Order: sequence, then structure tokens, then C-alpha cells
Amino acid sequence: MNVISLLTPKAQVAYLYEDFTIRQGLEKLRAHGYTAIPVLARDGRYVGTVSEGDFLWHILDRENNSLRTQEKLPLRRVLRANFNPAVRIDVTLSQLLERSMHQSFIPVVDDRGAFVGIVTRQNIIRHLTIPKMEEPVQEEILPSAVLSAPRAHS
Repeated sequence: MNVISLLTPKAQVAYLYEDFTIRQGLEKLRAHGYTAIPVLARDGRYVGTVSEGDFLWHILDRENNSLRTQEKLPLRRVLRANFNPAVRIDVTLSQLLERSMHQSFIPVVDDRGAFVGIVTRQNIIRHLTIPKMEEPVQEEILPSAVLSAPRAHS
């Protein structure tokens, strides 16, 4: 199985740059209605993923937690190390499946670390179930006694 068949390419993915301000990051996250979004370096390398909770905890953990004070800081200050790690383009389906148990989307990078897109948990599930759903469904035939048995009254 080739990961390309499950990939949502970079051109169709909303992402942030690590030098965006916290305000720009929050605005883009809200505009797209996401709870987490990939973060890239300007050269295209995948840097990490930032979530709503990352923004919240960053703001609350500061001595001056005024949003006005925080909004000018660069987004890279909010990123958690090793959160939502990327996989290489040559990843196996079993590795993707394992990651999807913990990540709603898996960032995919090429051999240079450049971000090429994401694989969503939804795409993996669709890939694994749609072919099976198209197979004819065999109905289980229940004995007529079970179908017509009267309900017990309490």
C-alpha cells in the first residue's frame, strides 16, 4: 500500500508557519474550525503541530497572561516538543494505523523532512472499510420463534 493514496497534499492542507504570531495562529485555527494544525518552517520543513490547548496553556502559564501581550509572540514559543510527530513518505499501513490510534492526522514528510501533506484517521478508516462495505452483506436468519416470541412482562 502506498501512502500517496491516503494523502491529503500540502496544497489542500491548512498550516501555519513557525514565525507567525500567536494571534495569527489562533485566527487561522479558528477560521478553519480545527483543533490542531501543522506548523512549518519557511523552507517547508515540518516543525510540529499546535493545538487549541497549546495556545491556552501558553497564555495561562505566563505571568502576564493578557492576550494583547501574548499575541505578538512567535508561534514557535507555543509548540510542544514531539507532539504529533511526522512519518516519512515510505511509511507502512500498519505504522499509519498505529499512529492513527493516537493522532487524528499524521503529518507526512519526504526524505529531506519537507512537509508533503497529511493522512487523516478518517482516510485510513475509509480505506480499510469501504471495500468491505461494498461486498454483499449476508443476513443472519433468525429462527421464527425468536422473531415472534412475546415479551416478558414485569
